[in-house]
Amino acid sequence: MNLRRTGRRLLIRLKLSRKQVENIGTHAEDSLDKLLLRRFYRLAPVRRFVLAWVGLLILLMGGVFYENLALSDFYQQLRHIPGGIYTEGVEGTFTNANPIYATSDADRTVSSLLFSGLLKTGADGNLEGDLASNYSVDSSEKVYTVHLRSGLKWQDGVPLTSRDVVFTFKTIENPDADSPLFSSWKGIDVSAPNADTVIFKLPDVLASFPNNLTTGIIPQHLLSTVADTDLRSDEFNTVHPVGSGPFEWQALQVLNGSDPSNLETEIALRPFVGYVGGSPKLDQFTVDVFSDSNQLLSAFESKNLTAMEGVDNVPASLFHKPGVVDNSFILRAADMVFFKTSSGVLADKNIRSALVQSANVPAIVKSLGYSTLQVREPLLMRQLGYNPAYAQQNFNLPAAKQLLDSDGWKVGKDGFRYKNGQSLSFMLTALNTTENQKVTNELRRQWQAAGVQLNVQLLNPTDFQSAISYHNYDALMTAVSIGTDPDVFVYWDSSQADIRSTNRLNFSEYNNPTADQALEAGRTRLDPAIRVIKYAPFLQAWQQDNPALGLYQPRLIYLTNGSVGGIGEHVINTPTDRFNNVQNWEIRETKVTTH
Repeated sequence: MNLRRTGRRLLIRLKLSRKQVENIGTHAEDSLDKLLLRRFYRLAPVRRFVLAWVGLLILLMGGVFYENLALSDFYQQLRHIPGGIYTEGVEGTFTNANPIYATSDADRTVSSLLFSGLLKTGADGNLEGDLASNYSVDSSEKVYTVHLRSGLKWQDGVPLTSRDVVFTFKTIENPDADSPLFSSWKGIDVSAPNADTVIFKLPDVLASFPNNLTTGIIPQHLLSTVADTDLRSDEFNTVHPVGSGPFEWQALQVLNGSDPSNLETEIALRPFVGYVGGSPKLDQFTVDVFSDSNQLLSAFESKNLTAMEGVDNVPASLFHKPGVVDNSFILRAADMVFFKTSSGVLADKNIRSALVQSANVPAIVKSLGYSTLQVREPLLMRQLGYNPAYAQQNFNLPAAKQLLDSDGWKVGKDGFRYKNGQSLSFMLTALNTTENQKVTNELRRQWQAAGVQLNVQLLNPTDFQSAISYHNYDALMTAVSIGTDPDVFVYWDSSQADIRSTNRLNFSEYNNPTADQALEAGRTRLDPAIRVIKYAPFLQAWQQDNPALGLYQPRLIYLTNGSVGGIGEHVINTPTDRFNNVQNWEIRETKVTTH
């Protein structure tokens, strides 16, 4: 009975629960319909309003994103970072990396990367220590004492000491070694009292002597067993040279070796971590030497090269090309027209004076297309000893014509001048470059206005060098390296015009006793103030005699595909001075946040 009652109660409760669940479900459906679904229909009239606000929200979010992206340039900048392979293209032929033999552009490029000198040229053009920590000169001004930095190493790990320095310069002084630097070291005694000190004793005072200490030092432990007569051709020079410069030898590869006209040589160098100036930031430096200029240009245009050196002008195909950077290094050199004063019509001082006055040099400089300084005397502007009072005569065409008239040169029917049946004409010889073509054409036009007939001979490098060596010209247009020191003895002293002279760099064959005495006196004084005084008579004689026409300081064109961090345009003494801080060059870039 109790069980039946209990079962009935459970059944009733189950039915009540089911009914309660059904009521809850029904109530929930009614609430959902009333509170949600019916309200969806009410949204229809305002859906455009809602969609507009949603769209505006999306637009605002997009604008904020774009603004952050656009403004990233204000707080993010491209910075150069270490790493990367730098490939420089050079025209010519690689023959010798040894610094006591390197003479061509390609050889000097490789040599300057591999070897260090006691001193080097700084960014300001002045000498600073490289392997040397410092140097001094005694009261006689003939004895120089150089102290080496501590802990110097060759790239093979062997210590570099004063013995290597003595070995280098004694080798140069040995005529059997046949170094082109022989004449610069003749009569100089070199000794080493200890491992860190070198003493140079000069036969006479020479103010410019420290510039000789920039020559690369070579290792005694690798070359002392090589006979001096065999040193120039030793495999050390081309197969495995060892130096102490910023980069060390890695490999050499010759391409198209069967065809000399298309010869290409790749020289791979790796950073030398023991370099005194600090380990280079580049992973590798490759020098790619092309015998053909068209191949060099093609390789640069296809971006197989990071940089291209040695071109005489910026090719038209590269003008305004995105990414190409024209790094112009003005040289401490003088581009001049050297008149041969020993023979022909140019032996006449009045003619030379008229040529100088009828040449509009400022107009020529302006036509070059780059900013540089005019050369107005044998010393450069801002150089020790330069004096504007002794500058060459300014452009004055009427005065030039009057001078030629008074000298007996009369204008003929063809517009040119004649005297005793002889025409006032001469040949100007120059290297065949785009810039020289422009300058010689302008000179021809300017001198023709004065009645002078100028014939121009533009030669290839081989023939031009031959003309220079034998002084086979009436007038010569070329650049001569001057540097920061005012010692220009080799270009103007009469002894340097003699056929027996080692270099015969007196291209004008200028001979003036007053100038000779002043040049000798100026180079044998160390006091800058005294040197200025001593050089004055030379500058005055040069101004009066007009043995040359000063034009301008030339430039080294150094093109790069993209910017190179650390390179910095500045005035340099020689083309290889572009490497005076090569250990700091960087080519890789990344974006960094600035604060």
